[in-house]
Amino acid sequence: MDLSWLSAILVGAGCLALGYCIGARFPAPIFISASLAKGNALVSDSSSGNRNNKDRPKDPLEIEKLADLFDDFKMVLVVRNDLKMGKGKIAAQCSHATLGLYKKLLHRAPKALNRWEMCAQPKVVVKIESEEDMLVLQGRAKSLKLPTHITIDAGRTQIAPNSRTVMAILGPVDMVDDVTGGLKLL
Repeated sequence: MDLSWLSAILVGAGCLALGYCIGARFPAPIFISASLAKGNALVSDSSSGNRNNKDRPKDPLEIEKLADLFDDFKMVLVVRNDLKMGKGKIAAQCSHATLGLYKKLLHRAPKALNRWEMCAQPKVVVKIESEEDMLVLQGRAKSLKLPTHITIDAGRTQIAPNSRTVMAILGPVDMVDDVTGGLKLL
């Protein structure tokens, strides 16, 4: 008995629950309440400032200009090694960071996102030894006008609440390497 149709339905339902369609660049209708959507991780974008400005259109990011100048883009996920997260926890936190940065760039830097997608969405995972070091790295990325996103965990499982776990950074390969090139692979 072939049940491949059932797995296709389940995957499609999962995509709708997440609020995004695979391969599409627009939100799908969301049928879950905001309280259920919060999940296990709180997502923070330390560069976004006041959260009450969500309705105000934001200016395009500088990374948009770089998409016209450079061909090769990549994303690097910087994982805090000092938190001693398990493999599954790291995978989940990296997923949160990737999606958080993607959502940030979706409307403010679509050319940059498209450039990254045309490069086959390369992602590299590296480790860093402290929150302080991660924040210094984020400052370096911001000085180069590269977008970042730091995921903050809710603390319901392995680590303390409000722990900054993973930083995602996206941009031209050489520029991202200027920021993260000295870090070791996870």
